[in-house]
Amino acid sequence: MKDNLIRFDWAMKRLLRDKSNYVVLEGFLSTLLGEDLRINRFLESESNQEDGSDKFNRADILVEDTRGRLLIVEVQNNRELDYFHRMLYGVSKTISEYINLGDDYDKVRKVYSINIVYFDLGQGRDYVYHGKTVFRGLHNPDDVLQLSARQQEIFAGRDAGDVFPEYYVLRVNDFDKVARTPLDEWISFLKTGEIDRSATAKGLPEARERLRVDALPDAEKRAYLRDMEALRYQRSVIKTGWDEGRVEGLKEGREEGLKEGREEGLKKGTEQERTRVAREMKGMGMPVDVIARCTGLSAEDIGRL
Repeated sequence: MKDNLIRFDWAMKRLLRDKSNYVVLEGFLSTLLGEDLRINRFLESESNQEDGSDKFNRADILVEDTRGRLLIVEVQNNRELDYFHRMLYGVSKTISEYINLGDDYDKVRKVYSINIVYFDLGQGRDYVYHGKTVFRGLHNPDDVLQLSARQQEIFAGRDAGDVFPEYYVLRVNDFDKVARTPLDEWISFLKTGEIDRSATAKGLPEARERLRVDALPDAEKRAYLRDMEALRYQRSVIKTGWDEGRVEGLKEGREEGLKEGREEGLKKGTEQERTRVAREMKGMGMPVDVIARCTGLSAEDIGRL
């Protein structure tokens, strides 16, 4: 029988900030970054609201490890065309907030931005991506700018790019393989909410025991089930709307038989479905900013529905 486990993004908002559950997130981070990490403390982050709409927002946490590095862990369920820009903004905001006015610049800490996304972000064939800054010679691309000997002692790196933030993007919905590595075991859990009995990746055995739905207090369990049902319905409404809009648009385009007709038909059908989806979301009581982000309509257009 499958374990009934709490979704990772919901656990991030409520359970993993409890010191007794640090071991779960430490296991995930250690597996992803390939070193043994220990959480020092959780810091404030912008999207851990406790209001009624938080289930529709991305979850994020800001962690400081024992070496003082900052790790931003984010989960995003809704499609966002500007999500890469959001990643950049989050890192920039973190760096600026955790250096005091008048401090030397060497107080800037190493930042890792770890993004778990449940939609098609960009184009690519892999399901885990890593990005970092590299300074290459303009005339000799093999020449990578390195830190001086003294800088290497201070900053615990070798290349100049080691000082700069690093990014990880986990496109979990693109994972369709048998989990053969510890990281794959984690990706499988993030996608399905299930942990195979044979999984041994660091943190997963503890997650299996501590993230059980039946272990939640009754009030928390009801809140969790309500949030998951609302999220499922939201996804269904949005997916249906986009699919129907695309089909209708292509149909109108074929009937006109011209490229302009196809484009105009697709646009018209999509706009009609976006309006319908927005109306349904508004009827569910979803916040205007969430509806706008999901449908692309303006707050004024939504207000007129």
